[in-house]
Amino acid sequence: MPHVIVKMFEGRSEEQKQALAAEVTKALMSALGSTESSISVAIQDVPKDDWTDKVYVPDIQGQPELIYKKPGYDPFK
Repeated sequence: MPHVIVKMFEGRSEEQKQALAAEVTKALMSALGSTESSISVAIQDVPKDDWTDKVYVPDIQGQPELIYKKPGYDPFK
């Protein structure tokens, strides 16, 4: 605990993903007091053309009660 899943457009390098995982780990340690050994971070690459159907609709629009930082875009506008 905790386990974080980051979904993002595909195309980032392995180095960028490693850097992101390290920064997320640091943030969790700072904000929650978690130990590094208790944290896991997964990254899911999503093709841009699939974002609305595979991420926005089910995860953002479909579960608004779970969203603590809302996006500043609406793919339907």
